[in-house]
Amino acid sequence: MMFGSRAKTVLPTREEALPGREHRVFTVPATHTVLGTPLEGPWPGGTEVLHVAMGCFWGAERIMWRLPGVVTTAVGYMGGFTPNPTYEECCTGRTGHAETVLVAYDPRAVTPEAVLKAFWENHDATQGMRQGNDIGTAYRSAIYWTTPGQEAAARATATAFQGELTAAGFGAITTELRPASEAGTFWYAEDYHQQYLDKNPGGYCNHGPNGLTCPVGVANLPAQQDIAPPG
Repeated sequence: MMFGSRAKTVLPTREEALPGREHRVFTVPATHTVLGTPLEGPWPGGTEVLHVAMGCFWGAERIMWRLPGVVTTAVGYMGGFTPNPTYEECCTGRTGHAETVLVAYDPRAVTPEAVLKAFWENHDATQGMRQGNDIGTAYRSAIYWTTPGQEAAARATATAFQGELTAAGFGAITTELRPASEAGTFWYAEDYHQQYLDKNPGGYCNHGPNGLTCPVGVANLPAQQDIAPPG
């Protein structure tokens, strides 16, 4: 998923972004190939949705669908300007979107802290507009929350994990932290991207344990008044 000179490392402005289109130009499967649940809902009452970006969405999605308590996952594009973008458009860097995973989960079975623990521990959140050899704005790290509890978890785990990163000699977290309402619509990606590594078990994946542990739990997370956005 490298695109050489086509990869952009500076986010476009709304005026510079590709215009997109009014309607989606491809199909999205009805159900998750692993979990058997609806990709676009409806989901059981009480289901919460958190969006995370951590580089190529193929491997990121597999990490998330394996978590206990996850109802469904889907890959898509979020955080930019172009409506109903295509994969090819996002790869140009001219939509402003990050490759993003929608994580719908049962909060009675898994906490947002547990979801974010998997997020922090399975990519390098200090790389800016890239993840490994994948370079461009589409591969940036981001968390887009939909509830106050998710926001608190995002800020607390970021602060806690920064301590681990600093101790290990890494730099500052560059993860984008903002509410989903500001990041905009989660635009579902094309059929062939959904659960890609289930359909293609030997497919490209640059995700896995980064060797660090994100502290979670009341005893390990900073007090709320001490939490500030990283960077």
